[in-house]
Amino acid sequence: MSTDFDVIIIGSGPAGVSAAYPLVQSGVKVLMVDGQNGITEKLEPISKPYLTERKSDENQWKWILGSKFYSIGQKSNVSPKLRVPAYDYVFKDFLEKNKINVKNFVAIGSLAKGGLSNAWGCGVARMSEKEMHSFPFSLSDIEKSYEFVTRRIGVSGSYSDDLSDYFGLDRWSQPPIDMDHLHTSLLKNYLKQRVKLNLSEFKLGRSRVAALSRKLDDRNACDLSGNCLWGCHQDSLYSASKEIDSLLKFSNFKYKSGFIVDAIIKTDSSVEINGEFDFLQKKITAKKIFLAAGTLATTRLALNALKFSSEVQLQSAPTAAFLLWLPRMISSSSSNSNGFGLGQLSFTCRLNKEISAFGSTFSTSGLPVSEFVRYMPFGKRFGIDFLRIFLNSCLVGNVFLPGSLSTATVSVNKDGVMNILGGADNNVDSLMSNVEKILRKNYLKMGAVLLPGSFNLGSPGSGIHYSSTLPMRVNPKIGETNFIGELKGLDSIYVVDGASLSNLSEKSHTLTIMANADRIGRIVASHFQEKNNIAKK
Repeated sequence: MSTDFDVIIIGSGPAGVSAAYPLVQSGVKVLMVDGQNGITEKLEPISKPYLTERKSDENQWKWILGSKFYSIGQKSNVSPKLRVPAYDYVFKDFLEKNKINVKNFVAIGSLAKGGLSNAWGCGVARMSEKEMHSFPFSLSDIEKSYEFVTRRIGVSGSYSDDLSDYFGLDRWSQPPIDMDHLHTSLLKNYLKQRVKLNLSEFKLGRSRVAALSRKLDDRNACDLSGNCLWGCHQDSLYSASKEIDSLLKFSNFKYKSGFIVDAIIKTDSSVEINGEFDFLQKKITAKKIFLAAGTLATTRLALNALKFSSEVQLQSAPTAAFLLWLPRMISSSSSNSNGFGLGQLSFTCRLNKEISAFGSTFSTSGLPVSEFVRYMPFGKRFGIDFLRIFLNSCLVGNVFLPGSLSTATVSVNKDGVMNILGGADNNVDSLMSNVEKILRKNYLKMGAVLLPGSFNLGSPGSGIHYSSTLPMRVNPKIGETNFIGELKGLDSIYVVDGASLSNLSEKSHTLTIMANADRIGRIVASHFQEKNNIAKK
C-alpha cells in the first residue's frame, strides 16, 4: 500500500527542523505539521532601542501590557517572556489542545511555528562524555551533529575562559557579543581574584548563546538594542520558525500549519496521523513518523499510541533566581544603557561528586521594574524605592540543577488525557541553599552582593527544561526508545525531541536535543537510501 509521505514530522520547533534537514537533503519525502492557528495575530518587534522606546513611544503600553492587558492577566507566570503580549501566540491553547492536566507543576509548550524557540533564552551547551554515560551511544557518535547544528543556527561566545571546556562549542562558534558595563566589570574582578577563588567549586565565563555576533545568511548580528525580551528585529536570536522557509525550498518538503494531531495509529503497512485540520478530521499516512512536538505533547501522543497507562518519570530541572548588586557601579552613568538582553556571563557550582549547578546573569535594563518588585524582601512599596535607586547597578541571575532531582510523573488515562504531577527530590532545598552560599561567597570576593532575600526557588517545572519521559536505552522496555529514538512496541515511530534524552543535566539542553534529532535524521535517511539502492538493483 502506498503512503502519502516517507516521513511525517510532528512539530516545527528546534528538534523538528533539525531532523528534517538531513532527511530532505537525502531526497526523503517529508511532511511537517504543527498546531499553530494560521489566523493568529502577531505583534511586530520594536525596532528602536528599548530605553529609547520607553522614553518616547506613546504606544508602548501596547507591547508592554497588550491591547487587552495580556501582561496583567499573566502575572502569576514565572518567566517574564510568558507575560510579553507579543508571545501570546507562542503559548496559546497548548494545554487545552494537547489534553494535558497539571498539578503542582508549571507546564509550558507551544503549538506555534518554531515552537518554544520563538521565546527562549538561547542558552546552548554540548554534553560531556561523562554526562552521556546513560545514553546508548557515545559523544563521538553525536559530535558531528553538534558541529552541524552549531554552525547552522549560529552560536556566539567563543572565548578562551574557565568555561570553554564546559560548553565545548568554541571550535564552531562566533566571537562573543559585547557585554554591558556591569558584566565587563564583574568579569574583570573575577580574573583579578581568580587565584583566591576555589575553582573546583565555582567557575565563571562568557555565556554561549544561539545569538549572532556576526551576520549569518539573512540574519543580522546583534545591535545591542536591549530588545531581546520583546522580540529581535535583527533576527539575531535563533528561532526554528525562520528555518522552515529554507526547508520549503526543497520540493520534497511540505509544511502544514494548524494540524492538531489527536492520535497516531500503526498499521501493518504504514503509520498514520489523525487530527483536526480546517475544522475537519483528516488522516495522513507515512512510512515513518518523527515525534518532535516538545517533551510534553510528544509524551502524550506516544503513550496514547502505545496504550500505555502506567506512570512514567518526567525529568525537569529545578531552578532558582536571584538579584546581584554591584555597589561600586551605582553611580556609573553607563550602567543604565542598552545592551544584550540574554545571558552574558555564566557560572558552574560544584556541589558534590555527582551534582553541579549551572546559571547565567542578565542585564536588568531591558526589563520592567515590575519584574523585580515581587522578589524584594521588604514589600512592594519600599521595593520600588529601592529599585529606583539601585536597579541600574544590579544583575539578575538564574540557576539550574540536573533534571534527575525532579520527581514529576506523567500518565495517560483512558480518555487520552495526560496528567502531570509535579514534585522535587527532598535534597533540592539543601542543594539550592548550598548554591546560594557558594554564589554569595564568590560574588562577594568579586565586589558583588547577592541581595538578601532575593534568592528564590522556582515551582516544579518553572525552568521549562523537560525531558526523558521516553528515554533512549541500550535495551529499551515498553515506553522507552532505542539508540535512534525508535519507540519500543511501535516500530517506525521515532522520538526526536527532549522526551528521548536519556537524562537531563544542569546545562541548557536545546542544542543537545537538536544534535540528537540531526543524528537520528541522518541515520534514518541512510536507511531510506539503502532501501532505494536495493530496490534499484
